[in-house]
Amino acid sequence: MTKHIVMFKFRDDVTADVRSAAREAFKTGIEALPATINFIRSVHVGFNINPAENWDICLDSTFDNLDDVKAYSVHPAHKAVAGELMKHIGERACVDFEL
Repeated sequence: MTKHIVMFKFRDDVTADVRSAAREAFKTGIEALPATINFIRSVHVGFNINPAENWDICLDSTFDNLDDVKAYSVHPAHKAVAGELMKHIGERACVDFEL
């Protein structure tokens, strides 16, 4: 199994209203993807509640292998959801590791 974790930070110029709408749309869209992308084993999107930390959103997902992660990253359904969020993101960090 491969764990795929991605963290996002909004650009400083993104308003609170836009941040709220963007993160809710991202969570709803990403967490619905297993119905379309059948090789996603699990997926969860969480929002940072600790103002002392730097990241705003964390995506935590699991796949059978790294090839599935790569296929997910270019899947049109994923690109549509992620593309909307990325309009507002200043930084992104990712790690993929074996469980």
